[in-house]
Amino acid sequence: MARVVFLCGGIASGKSTVSRELAARGARCVDLDVLSRESTRAGSVVNERLAQAFGHDVVDDNTGELRRDVLARRAFASPERTRELEAITHPAIRELLEQWLLSHADAAVCVVEVPLPDRVEDLLSLADEVLCVTCPVELRRVRAIARGMSAEDFDARVARQPSDDYLASIATTVIDNSSSNEHLHARIDEWWQTRAGSSLSHAAE
Repeated sequence: MARVVFLCGGIASGKSTVSRELAARGARCVDLDVLSRESTRAGSVVNERLAQAFGHDVVDDNTGELRRDVLARRAFASPERTRELEAITHPAIRELLEQWLLSHADAAVCVVEVPLPDRVEDLLSLADEVLCVTCPVELRRVRAIARGMSAEDFDARVARQPSDDYLASIATTVIDNSSSNEHLHARIDEWWQTRAGSSLSHAAE
């Protein structure tokens, strides 16, 4: 079986870069957001249940597509409504993730990019390791603005994401991305050689 790694990190931390670098080294990678959207594709059972719980207008009558802005306003109006949303969506996301992992069981390492781990703590049991990419928020802001994001947009997104303390509390391994690209790539190489090597050895036994 593949080693299952959940990859986490705040906006502009370098999480996507780490995911791309691991894919280039041979990891099979998937973004949990992609699976989440797949679970709510037009005509899905999840969409039907969301319409029943949050109002039929959260699904477009013509296309069957989920109206995510309408759903978000209602689902995040209170903690109770958010839990109701998660009770509907999380089982479907978990099922898709388990299917994806099973289809890539022959890989040495499977990487699941998890944007908001605090929202899917029930999925953490599927991971052999939680790898978190960290970087001081001030540097992340500079990097995000350099990429074209406004400071206001960055701050708003950070406010909706888990704190560095939370990420540290769930992390098995932390990769610091506050230095150069060379330093980051060296850390990725070090991590990959240890994890992929042990996974391949285990698979051969």
